[in-house]
Amino acid sequence: MRVVAVILAGGQGRRMGGVDKATVMLAGRPLFAHVAARIGPQVARLAISANGAALRFAPIPVLPDPPQRRGEGPLAGLLSALDWAAEQGAERLLCVPVDTPFLPHDLVARLSGAGAAAYAASGGRDHPSVALCPVDDRARIAELFASGERRLRAAFPDAAPVEFEGSPDPFTNLNTPEDLAAAAAHLAEATR
Repeated sequence: MRVVAVILAGGQGRRMGGVDKATVMLAGRPLFAHVAARIGPQVARLAISANGAALRFAPIPVLPDPPQRRGEGPLAGLLSALDWAAEQGAERLLCVPVDTPFLPHDLVARLSGAGAAAYAASGGRDHPSVALCPVDDRARIAELFASGERRLRAAFPDAAPVEFEGSPDPFTNLNTPEDLAAAAAHLAEATR
């Protein structure tokens, strides 16, 4: 089974002062590089769903939203990623957010074992932005988007949750300067 992945770069981190979260530095590397290092070895190809200057993510390919879907949220990015995944000959697409630097090293294997579509869960919370879906779902998700839906959760109605554990939570989102400081402290402790 050929799996490719997309990092959903989103946009500005409002609670981080409006900066591009993907390029926020953590332990000397931008957040997107931490996520790419976790996910890249688990998949055949990796890309980033983002608008704006693509050079900031080099050498990872960037999938911008087409003009008619620009600014329409994460489901727009997922559709662009599904189109790219189909071009790559992939059977499944993994999507992950750019602000989750502690993703499990066995994420793809565990989600793949749950069935055709699956998403991560931890600590009693669902994480629909960390999901593995069949590329064949493109048409269904495009129809959902055309009907006005923009939430990722709605894209995976039959997906199975897969429970993960870890400290810190492997799906911790870095949304504030305090979150970033805690993540830096964890990484510093882990390298001792």
